[in-house]
Amino acid sequence: METLAERFRWGSRTYVMGILNLTPDSFSGDGLMRGGALPDAAAAPARRFAEEGADVLDLGGESTRPGAAPVSPAEEIARVVPAIRAVARALPAMPISVDTWKAEVAQAALDAGASIVNDVWALRADPGLAALAAQRGCGLVLMHNRLTPADPEVKARLGARFKGSVYADLIGEVKAELKEAADAALAAGVRRQNIVLDPGIGFGKGREQSLELIDRLDALKELGFPLLSGPSRKSFIGYTLDLPAEERVEGTAACVALSIARGADMVRVHDVKAMTRVARMSDAIVRRPGR
Repeated sequence: METLAERFRWGSRTYVMGILNLTPDSFSGDGLMRGGALPDAAAAPARRFAEEGADVLDLGGESTRPGAAPVSPAEEIARVVPAIRAVARALPAMPISVDTWKAEVAQAALDAGASIVNDVWALRADPGLAALAAQRGCGLVLMHNRLTPADPEVKARLGARFKGSVYADLIGEVKAELKEAADAALAAGVRRQNIVLDPGIGFGKGREQSLELIDRLDALKELGFPLLSGPSRKSFIGYTLDLPAEERVEGTAACVALSIARGADMVRVHDVKAMTRVARMSDAIVRRPGR
């Protein structure tokens, strides 16, 4: 399997990861299982995302919103595996990422056609995931996450905000914990060329902390890994603009553009068509020859 560094020419442009939620309870309201839709219904939106400019598709079968009911590995596999197979058949050249922290689910997803594991717990929730990623030679996204110790306040219209998240040094601590996760992956045998880091915007961070993370994303480039930014439709945008998830496209666009200006190599988004245009325009400014 080719490495992420071989598939993606980091630094040449910003890559767009399209989100396909195979859940009935996605925070953004886009879960494909709402109303009883089957997981293999992912093929149609996957084709649309590809036409709109997505470079990789991220499929997830368990909601990460605060208060979401946990999903067993068997149920998660039942959601994601048919969808991955359907997308792989429809778009054989499209890289597929599975959004899971469970090694058992990741293994089934990789067998079905995924080539990237997107772990929102950065190997802390299932230690077996590192060994699996090393063995399979797949891409690995490691996301900073402090959801457990945080005390979220949840409002139905705006979502969760983490008033209990305390950092003495936000950037320093996120940087140190991401380095620790990357070191653990490397120690398990994951190739450096397969690792991408995600600062976890909105995960165990309050509104001001999420805004600061985007503004200072360039400090994380010092770790020497590609960076993924995932601000799409998140509650910190809702609390800033007083808008529900379905009305956050402009706020997301601002966050995507500034993430790219601060060094993001990939952006994870719901609104692929709009955000691909934002990424291309941002690239034309920040990656122009001679800059």
